[in-house]
Amino acid sequence: MKSKIPVAILGATGTVGQKFILILQNHPWFEIDELVASPRSANRTYKDACAWKQDRPIPSYLRDKLLLQAGARLSSRILFSGMDSSVAGPIEEDYASRGHIVISNSKNHRMDSDVPIIIPEINSDHFAITKKQRFAGAIITNSNCVIMPVAMILAPLHQAFKVKWVQLFSMQAISGAGYPGVSSYDILGNILPFIEGEEPKVEIESQKILGRLEEDSIKPADFVVSAQCNRVPLIEGHTINLSIKFEKKPNPQQVKDILDTWKSLPQEKKLPTAPGRPIIVFEEENRPQPARDIWLENGMAACAGRIRECPVGDIKMVVLGHNTVRGAAGAAILNAEAYVSLGYLQ
Repeated sequence: MKSKIPVAILGATGTVGQKFILILQNHPWFEIDELVASPRSANRTYKDACAWKQDRPIPSYLRDKLLLQAGARLSSRILFSGMDSSVAGPIEEDYASRGHIVISNSKNHRMDSDVPIIIPEINSDHFAITKKQRFAGAIITNSNCVIMPVAMILAPLHQAFKVKWVQLFSMQAISGAGYPGVSSYDILGNILPFIEGEEPKVEIESQKILGRLEEDSIKPADFVVSAQCNRVPLIEGHTINLSIKFEKKPNPQQVKDILDTWKSLPQEKKLPTAPGRPIIVFEEENRPQPARDIWLENGMAACAGRIRECPVGDIKMVVLGHNTVRGAAGAAILNAEAYVSLGYLQ
């Protein structure tokens, strides 16, 4: 790539916006040109407006950059959206109407019939439906942070054995709630067995991701997901217990072999953010663990362990994903890389 593509970050001061900045600061294809935030932060420097919560400092070249107000005219073609869902919908539509390519982490447009939920290892062909959108540009979404690693596990297994149903029990880190997130009085020493709106998202998004692209829409896959979602007192890393029923029953070793060797478009094209191993399979009985495994492959892999027979379904296992990297900012950046590499950015 001869010169870097300028990009903007919508919701730059939030936790997902901060992760965008960390991942993009030395990106070989993209450079951060514009930072966009709410009216209360606009026209302030980034360092003054942002409550920085990352374990590395704000990149020096962005500390004194002035924030633009959401809705302002932007020169960047690609916009990474980390905005809160309470405001993201119309702002993303407005920018897409102006010709921008909005790569969104928000939930607002995920279930629109002409908006794809992209995981490039699984369904990069779904980018084609953006040409059917009413916008001069496009809106592309990544999935809910829980279903991201789950869909990566299901995709090769669905292709080999055809999934009939999935039971899912999640243990989700507090960073998934954004900042300031969950009250310490509620979460310390506790588990919250309800996350508003989470279970319906988890139950339907994987069906769209693994669905089939038709002329004007995406036909969902025909398996069923039952989800129980819980908030636990961890900072980062979502852990999910899965039980899966297949049409053709595999044995645990077959499942391990398929997951351990699976690679797809991001690996074949050697996209900058792509994990070399999209799925990491553990043989240890006590892995994966958030404290030890979420940063494998720079936080971009899905981890799977305790793969064994299930007396109710066919196979059960433990899955782990980095919820703010592969489940949020990193996923959106990989989507942009795939979009560009496939020639969609004209």
